[in-house]
Amino acid sequence: MNQQNQQKISNPETPVPATSQMNDRDFVNELLTTEKYITSSYCTALHEFSHESLYQDIQSIFDESQKAQRKLYDLMFQYGWYSIEAEDAQKLQQSHQKFQQTLQQQSPYQ
Repeated sequence: MNQQNQQKISNPETPVPATSQMNDRDFVNELLTTEKYITSSYCTALHEFSHESLYQDIQSIFDESQKAQRKLYDLMFQYGWYSIEAEDAQKLQQSHQKFQQTLQQQSPYQ
């Protein structure tokens, strides 16, 4: 599907002042970026912990960070500051089939 046929999925954009100072959208975007980084870092840490109690503590913090990240994304989407592109259903189905084939080819349980 070419770009001119792709449909953006978004809400009407809430206007923000166009100044050199940070506005609400800038602050929320910065928070979202930070939460993505923090969540990614916690995920890496979780893969490397061997101490069960510490693992459980970080897992709890990781879950909270993921929830905060999702809330920030939802907020940005609600205000029209974050949009996504709709994809053609046929292209999605083809990608899914390709992924399934790759999994089957690489599975050691065949």
